[in-house]
Amino acid sequence: QVQVVESGGGLVQPGGSLRLSCAVSGIIFDSFRMGWYRQAPGKQRELVAQITSGGSITYADSVKGRFTASRDNAKNTVLLQMNSLKPEDTAVYYCNAYSLGFGRNYWGQGTQVTVSS
Repeated sequence: QVQVVESGGGLVQPGGSLRLSCAVSGIIFDSFRMGWYRQAPGKQRELVAQITSGGSITYADSVKGRFTASRDNAKNTVLLQMNSLKPEDTAVYYCNAYSLGFGRNYWGQGTQVTVSS
C-alpha cells in the first residue's frame, strides 16, 4: 500500500520559517519524481518545487530564493524548507510522487501552512 504523508505545517508570522516533510512508503522511491504543490482558497493547485529522480530541482518563480527542496532517497523523504514566508504563501501544501515509467501518480493528504501576524 502506498502512503504519502506530509507534516510540518502550521501558523507562522510573516518573515518566519517552516520546514515541511513528506514520508513515502510502498514505492520505489528513487524512481519517482517528487513534487511539492500548494492550493490556496479559491485558487488552483500550483507547483511549488519538484525534484527529479536524478536530483534536478525546479522552483516556481514565486518561491525562488526563499524555499529549498531536497530529497533523501535512503529515508524515502522529501523536505521543503520555507524561509521569509509571506501571507501569500498561505495554502494547503501537498506532496506528490510521480512516475511516468510506472504510470503512477500519488498525492498526500496535505498540510496547512498559514502565514499571518
